[in-house]
Amino acid sequence: MTTMTEASVREFKMPDVGEGLTEAEILKWFVQPGDRVTDGQVVCEVETAKAAVELPIPYDGVVRDLHFPEGTTVDVGTAIISVDVGGGSAPAAEEPAAAPAAPEEPKAEGSGRQPVLVGYGVATSSTRRRPRKGPEVPVQQASTAIQTELNGHAPAPAAPAAAPAPVAPVTAERPLAKPPVRKLAKDLGVDLATVVPTGPGGIITREDVHAAVAAAEPKAPEPAVVPAPAPAATPAPASYDTARETRIPVKGVRKATAAAMVGSAFTAPHVTEFVTVDVTRTMKLVEELKEDKEFAGLRVNPLLLIAKALLVAIRRNPDVNASWDEAAQEIVVKHYVNLGIAAATPRGLIVPNIKDAHAKTLPQLAESLGELVSTAREGKTSPAAMQGGTVTITNVGVFGVDTGTPILNPGESAILAVGAIKPQPWVHKGKVKPRQVTTLALSFDHRLVDGELGSKVLADVAAILEQPKRLITWA
Repeated sequence: MTTMTEASVREFKMPDVGEGLTEAEILKWFVQPGDRVTDGQVVCEVETAKAAVELPIPYDGVVRDLHFPEGTTVDVGTAIISVDVGGGSAPAAEEPAAAPAAPEEPKAEGSGRQPVLVGYGVATSSTRRRPRKGPEVPVQQASTAIQTELNGHAPAPAAPAAAPAPVAPVTAERPLAKPPVRKLAKDLGVDLATVVPTGPGGIITREDVHAAVAAAEPKAPEPAVVPAPAPAATPAPASYDTARETRIPVKGVRKATAAAMVGSAFTAPHVTEFVTVDVTRTMKLVEELKEDKEFAGLRVNPLLLIAKALLVAIRRNPDVNASWDEAAQEIVVKHYVNLGIAAATPRGLIVPNIKDAHAKTLPQLAESLGELVSTAREGKTSPAAMQGGTVTITNVGVFGVDTGTPILNPGESAILAVGAIKPQPWVHKGKVKPRQVTTLALSFDHRLVDGELGSKVLADVAAILEQPKRLITWA
């Protein structure tokens, strides 16, 4: 997202790097004022509520200014860096404050290659809108130009229109507004289709929304003039002993995790069931697989077989792999499994998932698990890797605890917690012997998973881990 300031200076704005995210924290700058940058060069790393993402600059030039220091949280759409493009392409004309007739659609250059968040080559949006009613007006070109601006790229220079004339508002089009403005309108109960835009190119601003609210409110009679009360003193921030306390701002991944967990805990009625199981045979199989040439170079551990056991249990009980659609009042049964793995990282808890895990062989699943864990530890997990999960595993046993009562990942119906695997006295073939034992806990959404279904899933996982040959007989 860029804007023009001086003739040769462009400002790169914070783009929306996720699904409707409204802010991001600047973690690190890779350039300084005076540095030369090239098209596609990464200039900074930012952290959103989903992940850390590197941002490339979409043009060549020399860095003029960094508008924010590292550690600053910046709203989407705010300029973060200025670049002097010098002898580069001619700057685009600034957009007028009022919405004139739309300029002619600029011709695509070359192959239509446009800079995007990561990589190049994304084609122009092919989103189709419903045919508008009434007389046609040339709004599509303007909408395309403005949407390009909102997505993070300055519009290409366009030939001036012959005779600009005022354009009447078109209600059939989806009103143009940035995500924070849409959220404000939703919170205030304002229909954006009824708001008169005053922003550049017909964009609805926060002021437009507030003006619509004020216009809708009935005017009250002017109250009698009374002396204004003395302004209340602003309370001073609570003091604390820095030697005895440390205050950490809640932001980024931690802020998103907190909101998701509170929303899940108080939206989905949780039920958690437990089972303690002898996994001695599974542990022996893990050691055997480590020596198998099919797993050469792959990491084989108990989590791999636990994940496979859960996938087989879901195949035997497919209704557990579902989600609750509150708006449509429907249960959505998924015919695929995107298996989430909860991972503790320096930035907080994240849950990336393995896409279509149900279709993977055991070696393929081992490879995917290894990539997922290493990427998460490096802090390079992409937002896409954390979207679309259907069921999750959290391995709390690595911390030495027996088990827990996990909270559902939003949009999922079940999560399996795995406790520590350790030797315990166990009755085996009529005798008490030391065996490798663990405790499993399955939390599920009781709106769509009843006690019988949840119990069957947990019992199947336990049965497979006790007799891993069931991976073959049941699969």
